[in-house]
Amino acid sequence: MMYPYVTLNDDTEITHSEMLEDGKVKVYIETPDLKDGFHSATCYLPEHMWTEINGYSDAEMNYFKEFIRNNAHLILEFSKEGGILNASNF
Repeated sequence: MMYPYVTLNDDTEITHSEMLEDGKVKVYIETPDLKDGFHSATCYLPEHMWTEINGYSDAEMNYFKEFIRNNAHLILEFSKEGGILNASNF
């Protein structure tokens, strides 16, 4: 199951999985694009292993890598709690 984490100003959606049995969490980033449909990338925490990068520039990926690095501790915690909405009791 994937849980919403944040929607950025450019409509980029960042979601994450529940914590998997091996302790990993899948983070998925997707941005709508008029030309290509969507740009996307996948990161696995806690290793910060990036896969399936489609359509993003190096500058965009640098931004996302820093964003995920700065938010990894929260994403990992929320993955144990059923997402941010469950963790915050909303």
